Order: sequence, then C-alpha cells, then structure tokens
Amino acid sequence: MSDSQEPKNPLDDLQKQIQEMLGNSNLAAMFNQPPAQPAEPEPEPPEEENDREDTLRRIRDFRMKPREVRDYLDRFVIRQAEAKKVLSVAICDHYNHVRQCIEDEALREKSYVKQNVLLLGPTGVGKTYLMRCIARLIGVPFVKADATKFSETGYVGHDVEDLVRDLVKLGDGDMELAQYGIIYIDEIDKIAAQSTGGGGRDVSGRGVQINLLKLMEETDVSLHSQADLVSQIEAIMDMQRGGAGRKTINTRHMLFIVSGAFGTLGEQIKRRVGKGRIGFTQSDTQQRDDNEYLPLAETTDFIDFGFEPEFIGRLPIRVACEALSADDLEEIMLSSEDSVLEQYRHDFAGYGIDFKIVPAAVRMIAEQAYREKTGARGLTTVLEKRFRDYKFALPSTTIRLFNVDTDTIDKPQETLSGLLEEHEVSTDDVSSQEVDNYSRMFESEHGLTLVFNDHAAKALAAAAEESGKSISAICEERFRDYQHGLKIVSRNTGRHRFTITKTAVLAPDKELSKWVVDSFEKKAES
Repeated sequence: MSDSQEPKNPLDDLQKQIQEMLGNSNLAAMFNQPPAQPAEPEPEPPEEENDREDTLRRIRDFRMKPREVRDYLDRFVIRQAEAKKVLSVAICDHYNHVRQCIEDEALREKSYVKQNVLLLGPTGVGKTYLMRCIARLIGVPFVKADATKFSETGYVGHDVEDLVRDLVKLGDGDMELAQYGIIYIDEIDKIAAQSTGGGGRDVSGRGVQINLLKLMEETDVSLHSQADLVSQIEAIMDMQRGGAGRKTINTRHMLFIVSGAFGTLGEQIKRRVGKGRIGFTQSDTQQRDDNEYLPLAETTDFIDFGFEPEFIGRLPIRVACEALSADDLEEIMLSSEDSVLEQYRHDFAGYGIDFKIVPAAVRMIAEQAYREKTGARGLTTVLEKRFRDYKFALPSTTIRLFNVDTDTIDKPQETLSGLLEEHEVSTDDVSSQEVDNYSRMFESEHGLTLVFNDHAAKALAAAAEESGKSISAICEERFRDYQHGLKIVSRNTGRHRFTITKTAVLAPDKELSKWVVDSFEKKAES
C-alpha cells in the first residue's frame, strides 16, 4: 500500500455485505449515513413519559399486603392455598424491594438474595393461571416463556438471555424499570438432564440450566443478541455513532418464578419415602397418588431428577400445587371469575343466545372432566364436545334460550335435535333475514339493490338445506358476477333496482346474460 492510500476501514467490507443482504431496505439506507455527531438527546414523546411515570407511580404506591394479594387470587383460582401464600409473599417482597431501590439508589448496588420460586404440580391445576392473574397486579415488566424453546447455544431455538431482552422491549426500552422485572418460565422440568440409554447425561438440558443459573444469580446481559442479524446491525450502527449509551442490563434485582409438572418426581419421592418408613407396605403405595408426594420433595430429589445442584439451589422457595378433584372442578365452574362455563355463556351471547344449566348437569361435567386427568383443562374438553353442535346450529335459528340438563351433557346430539323440533324453528324467518342481510351487503358494496321475491328466497333456502351451506354462501357463489353485469345494465338503462326471481337463483349466469343482452337492445332502440 502506497503512502498516499488511506488505511482501509475494517468495517467497510462488513457494511458492503450487509447492504447487499438488505437491498433497498431502510436499514441499508441508514448505513450510508455518516456517523451521527454527539447531540443533546431528544425529549421522549409525552405519551411514553406519561406511561413511565404511571408505572413508577404504581410501584411507589404499592402497599398491598400478602393477604390482599391472596384474596385477589382466590377470586380466580380454586384451592392451591399454599401456592397462593408463597406467591403473595414473593410478589409483595419484590415490590417492596423495587420501591426501596427506586427511592434509594445506593440499595441497587448492594447484594440482594432473591427469593426465586419453583412451582410444581400436575397439569391443569392452575400454575400458569396463577401467574397470569398476578400479571394483572404487577407494575413492572413481566415476561412468560416455556423452557422447551431454549437451547444451549441459542442458534437452534432461543437463547435464555432473550428473556431479559424481552423485558427491556416490554418496558419500551426503559432499563431502569426492566431491571426490576419478573420472569416466569413454564415447563422447567423439560430441561432436566435425564439419563440417556447409554448411561450418560443429556447435556443439552444441562447447558440450558447453566445459562439460566447465571441469569438467576447475577450477570450483565448484552442487549444485542449474537444470533440475531438485526441486533448485530444495530450494534454496528451504535459503534459507528461512537458507542454512546448503556448496552447491558444487570439481572441482580430480577425475580424468577419457574414451574413444571414433574411427572415422574412423585413416584421417585414415593420410593425414597417408602424405603425409610418402618412397616411400609405395598398397599400404602397403591392408596396414595404419586402427586401427593410432591410436597415432600427435597433438594436431592431434584438433583436425582436431573437438575444441577447449583441450579436448584437458586430456587430456594418451592411449593407443590394440589391435584384437583371433581368437587374442585365443580367449584371452578360455579365460583371462579372468568370460569370456562362463563366463557361459553359469552360465546353464545355473541349470537344473542343464552342458556340455563341445572346443578346436576354442572356436576356431570365436573365428573367427566375429572376422568380426563388434565385438571381444569378437562372442563374445556368436555364442554367443547357437548356444545360444539349447539354453537354451530343455534345461531342460524330463531332460538334465543335453551336449557342444559343431564341429557344435554350425556346425549348432546339427540337433545339438540329434540330442541329444534320442539321449537318448530321457522326456517322461513331465518332465510328471510339472511337474504335481507346479503341484499344490504350487495347494495353497500356496489350501489345496486337486489330484491328477492318469495319464490327466490324459498329456492335459496332449499339450496342451502341441500348443500349444508348458509344462504349467504349460496348467494356469494351464484351471484359473484352480478355486480359486473348489473353495472352494464345500469349504464344502458339507468336502472339501479333489480328483482331476483326463482329463475335467477336456479340459473344465475343465464339470467344475467339475458339481462345484459336486453339492456343493449333497449339502448340501441333508444
């Protein structure tokens, strides 16, 4: 290189490659701009500033007691008294700590032992729902994720540090608030390093544990992911601008709550307890469900399950959720706010339909859901099977109220058929309404009025019944070209109102062609 040549910038080749990849995108254009000169930061938009101040105000004003949080959770989640107590204390302690750190900046740099929580219990008992309800109360960013989506490297799946970056995004980039956020990770049992058939260990799960361990303890997380191209582009752009600004966030004050079903852990604990009990018999084992042993879990049980000692040690607060009985499922439907039964009532209300359900039917639903062995999720399974045909058929009838009894739950199709016959549903009224709806839609979109006479409406109803489709769908199929043809007729004759007869319903294309030809003949005559 001669003395007259300028030294080559090592970023030039990388910028050129990125520009080729991005083409004419906005990011490519941004790379062509010269490095920004240091300038006074622009003020945030008033809306963002107001949102931040509102969040800080909620944190400073948070004075709820654990009992008050527990009472709030009682409105939505049945049973799980111990889990509610643990979570209520954890949330209140976290908020109090956050408030103190905001009021006294010196506390932020002091060592803080976090009370990270581990929830365990069978599926469908309310672990995730508890956290969803708590999310309504919190005033700092809250992130939920499933542990199964993470990988050790981040190149296949997601990097665990993405959780922290998501906190920053949810906080609109406000790292002061994000550093006090709550991270909830479900299905944590899926990353246990279970033994393989060859006697070794599944190291992929162990690698994710080690990465999560760093987050739960304390570490600085870069806001730019190495596995994300866009993030790396932003990092290069920041470097060109002088590298100003904070690029990492510390996890010292973030609260971690994890949960999992731990399917085989109960059986493992049962064997341990059985070996140490004098007079223990096989009949004792058969009488107790495996999940009943989860409250007896010790650190060694989690290590044997496949967790690293350091990892499980960062989850000092552990609580087991109880399995739900048929009585609990019945109470969920009757007492819980936002219960799935009320959701189905809202679904029917969307069509102007309501139902009355007798207590015996509620009990039958609960018993059938209990046999599903999926906890509260079994209620949705049972209700969907019983109400699916009702949702499909009743909105197209004049029925606006129906009763749900044990026969409805036991024989839903038969009771639906009887309901339709009992009310002697007027298909003429329903058909007339659907025809009128299509006519109004056609006029709104095309400025032309279609008037269906009685014979046409009956022909459409017959076609809909024969095909199993709605009258609206039949009209869309048969009159899909009418807006084009009728506009020609309208220009030739000045007409904007057209009567649809039975002939037009049975042979729509032939009838439309005839009208178009007649319109040209009339135009020629005039």
